[in-house]
Amino acid sequence: MAHATISSKTHVRSDAPFFAGLIILGGVYVLLIAAMLAAEVAYTSPDDLLGALGSEKIRYAIKLSLVSCSITTILALWVAVPLGYLMARYRFPGKWLIDALLDIPIVLPPLVVGLALLVLFQTRLARAFEDNVFAVTYAIPSVILAQFSVATAFAVRTMLVTFEQIDSRQEQVALTLGSSRGQAFWFVVLPQARRGLVTAATLSWARALGEFGPILVFSGSTRMRTEVLPTTVYLELSSSNVEAAVAVSLVMIVAAAVVLLIVRLFGMEKSPTQL
Repeated sequence: MAHATISSKTHVRSDAPFFAGLIILGGVYVLLIAAMLAAEVAYTSPDDLLGALGSEKIRYAIKLSLVSCSITTILALWVAVPLGYLMARYRFPGKWLIDALLDIPIVLPPLVVGLALLVLFQTRLARAFEDNVFAVTYAIPSVILAQFSVATAFAVRTMLVTFEQIDSRQEQVALTLGSSRGQAFWFVVLPQARRGLVTAATLSWARALGEFGPILVFSGSTRMRTEVLPTTVYLELSSSNVEAAVAVSLVMIVAAAVVLLIVRLFGMEKSPTQL
């Protein structure tokens, strides 16, 4: 008995090297992010930040970014909720093709997305729309459309995973009790998807805020017209005004931090099914 005890103790090894490896490998990336943020904060000054925020052009870019990102998020959710539910719950011919198409805006280079939109609006039908309804290319609607084209793909993926994780048995019970398919969706499924909705909205808004390539190609970077925060950074760097570019990037970092804080706060709340 004593021999068995001694033998088992000799085979016990410390987990310290394993955790040290995890910390070192993961810590390199964490330190890189922290170093980048610290470098930006150290590079600029409160005067530079206030000077950038006092610029009428930059204030316009902030306003357009906030408005366009909010509109994009609303439109993205209107598409992502039904499409994510459909993809998660049903099988139909061509589903694999739609599933592949949904990933294209995610994997394509941003400039290619913008070029595709630009070419699309050179077609006869799109030109007729712009001539008779309202202008899109190199106008504010093009900013929203460019953001929507990419941000919606992230929202759809989020909602698809959300609906896949919701047990369909409660929905089936509601149907057997006389609810219509729409009633079961609105009153049973959608309340359980609250966290997914918040996450999808957050990802869409944050992605729209950081969108640059499609907007640059499809909307241009015209001051006081189609200028958003990412293009402001580009324009300030092009004019060698690094201080203003850094100041604007800090504004975007603060906005991203607020969005992440909202997600964390919502994530801490328990859904009704978990109470």
